[in-house]
Amino acid sequence: MTIFRFPLVFIFLTLIACPRFANADDMVFKQIQVKVQQKMYPLEYANTFELRAQGLMHRESMCKNCGMLFNFEQPKYAGMWMKNTLIPLDVAFIRADGKVTDIKAMQPHDLSTTSSSQRVLYAWEMNQGWFAKNGIQVGDTVMIPAN
Repeated sequence: MTIFRFPLVFIFLTLIACPRFANADDMVFKQIQVKVQQKMYPLEYANTFELRAQGLMHRESMCKNCGMLFNFEQPKYAGMWMKNTLIPLDVAFIRADGKVTDIKAMQPHDLSTTSSSQRVLYAWEMNQGWFAKNGIQVGDTVMIPAN
């Protein structure tokens, strides 16, 4: 029987090199306010690779008007999935000019990709049904402050 042993230095360096992934609870999301239909909405802001990768995973609940805005840094056909996401969400895909291109429902733990129909710069996730309850629909314009 062969046993592989990694030197402690290797393990230590690996943990130092990946501090963001060592403990997801340590991730801090900045806040951003978006405006649509004359209303302001404060959101958590996922504007780095690490924050986008974490997203809303592992949360057991989210307050009624809480959500997250993902900034992809440049327009692209975006895809979202629900790995390790415990609550049902809706996602609104938003172009660089602020136009909402799609609003789609996503189910907890669903590993299939929910994709935008156009090149988008942002994805806005809220509790499932929130966009409909607030009258936000495809074609609306979301005002997002420049970074």
